Amino acid sequence: MAEPAVEIVEGCRLPVLRKNQENEDEWPLAEILSVKDIPSRKLYYVHYIDFNKRLDEWVTPDRLDLKKLQFPKKEAKTPTKNGLPGSRPSSPEREVRKSLDLNVQSASAPSRGKTLPTPKRKAESVSLATQVTAATPVPSLPSSAEASQASVYPAMRDSSFSIKAREEHEQLTSLTTNGTTRRLIPSQPGRKRKNCVGTEEIVKVFQNNSPRSSTVYLPPGEDSQDSSDGIPSAPRMTGSLVSDRSHDDIITRMKNIDCIELGRHRLKPWYFSPYPQELTTLPILYLCEFCLKYLKSLKCLQRHLTKCNLRHPPGNEIYRKGTISFFEIDGRKNKMYSQNLCLLAKCFLDHKTLYYDTDPFLFYVMTEYDSKGFHIVGYFSKEKESTEDYNVACILTLPPYQRRGYGKLLIEFSYELSKVEGKTGTPEKPLSDLGLLSYRSYWSQTILEILMNLKSENGERPQMTINEISEITSVKKEDVISTLQYLNLINYYKGQYILTLSEDIVEGHERAMQKRHLRIDSKCLHFTPKDWSKRGKW
Repeated sequence: MAEPAVEIVEGCRLPVLRKNQENEDEWPLAEILSVKDIPSRKLYYVHYIDFNKRLDEWVTPDRLDLKKLQFPKKEAKTPTKNGLPGSRPSSPEREVRKSLDLNVQSASAPSRGKTLPTPKRKAESVSLATQVTAATPVPSLPSSAEASQASVYPAMRDSSFSIKAREEHEQLTSLTTNGTTRRLIPSQPGRKRKNCVGTEEIVKVFQNNSPRSSTVYLPPGEDSQDSSDGIPSAPRMTGSLVSDRSHDDIITRMKNIDCIELGRHRLKPWYFSPYPQELTTLPILYLCEFCLKYLKSLKCLQRHLTKCNLRHPPGNEIYRKGTISFFEIDGRKNKMYSQNLCLLAKCFLDHKTLYYDTDPFLFYVMTEYDSKGFHIVGYFSKEKESTEDYNVACILTLPPYQRRGYGKLLIEFSYELSKVEGKTGTPEKPLSDLGLLSYRSYWSQTILEILMNLKSENGERPQMTINEISEITSVKKEDVISTLQYLNLINYYKGQYILTLSEDIVEGHERAMQKRHLRIDSKCLHFTPKDWSKRGKW
């Protein structure tokens, strides 16, 4: 086909033809990131606006709609301020940062190293009932004065999630200096911030005709991703794999590996990964599936396999049931394997960065066993010492094993380790789109499983607090609360805030649990937590 008459340059936007999930043609708006000349024609690397980056691809000119071509806007010269070159006018974002810095300084200056007293929070209790009664939607979150007794009535209602509730839950975020997202919460007059730690919200369950129904009180003004005072926290001193997107450039926005051969699978990478430059031009990058070393040809791989003695990941096998095993790998003792694992994972994780200093991390690799050895299925990493109760830094199920229940198994295993450690945990934010879906599904199933198993004893109302749910599951209390909000289970009834479990939710949960065949057996776990605060353990 003839080349387009108009010269298309990087930064142009125009509709591009692609196939959707139903294999139908569509023309989403896309941005040209790069242009490549090959014999007889050009290729264009496009990013589809409002689509995930893993869908980015090279396209031919016949897939471009030149009638709606938008050229990139010329960048205006940086205006001067007070006649001094190089100074820029203040932007709203810079003003917000400046005001935040001033607030932090003004708040910390008068204290002179003294700790300010934290206001104590009163215990708030809730009663739960199970009657078939109409429930009204939640008008707003309760204030501290409204934290009174509340009953829960399982009513027949629509189980579809409220879009408005999700939008309220997913508020605007701001980037801190280390790339993590923090939410800025406006202060409310006449109301003190509540401390999330020492709360005992009592949950009472009335069980009449519907024994499967139960309720939980949702404390107001708390969020799983907020700092304690609404101000972004300082950069963490320990290792973090959160990607700082401020350093993105056109190179890291483009996939650089065409194909990876890992054992019997060939993987199509989704994102950029910093493999050596000379390997990015190869049609296939070969990896040893046991030590994850990268090689440039099949012959090199075959020669390597004659020397590689590994048939499983290095480290200690701490779990085995059937063909599923988990290996614990110290990022300091097995640095080369850990770095190769990070390089492979970066091909499928966009929100995380790659640290060659793997010393602060532990890696838990899940494998499937057959006669040839232990084949990697997925993994998660965690910090040896986390100041923010993170029990997962990165988590990944390799594409050949996705949609088979392995993702939830990895998540369940991470919380099983937290139970042994006697801690509650939460994944490091931000999560990818697939990671967020997996975690929300796991949290929902775990919490609903507990609520539906609540039974009355001696005709009395059973009681359970939010903290007790958190202790049983090791899910951080803020994640329990945000999950109930996301599921849109909170309702306002006769002046009280109640949790409504409809028959649709109960039946949907039972169907989901029937499909979940892979579960962690705590009896098969052989794990002794270490105190990493003692440097001798490193």
